[in-house]
Amino acid sequence: MKAFVYILFNKKHGTLYCGVTSDLAKRIWQHKEKLVDGFSKRYATDKLGYYEIFDSITQAITREKQIKAGSRKDKTDLIQKKNPQWLDLYAEIVKR
Repeated sequence: MKAFVYILFNKKHGTLYCGVTSDLAKRIWQHKEKLVDGFSKRYATDKLGYYEIFDSITQAITREKQIKAGSRKDKTDLIQKKNPQWLDLYAEIVKR
């Protein structure tokens, strides 16, 4: 089973949220529909800026902890490197 780590944002260089899931498309849809209570709903972080794919949820959780332990700059650098225009990558994952 695949697992994913993802970073959401509300606007370019805005508020960031990092999460982990086994169903990326469904989870991002839940964020977009404001079905996930808490930080992401409060700060409207509903645009997918970055994600990584893993073979196990354990690997994804380990990576999520690494990302969360990093600085804000580390997180924005991840987005900037793979998604320099800060596009919402949700459409890309829905097509998969």
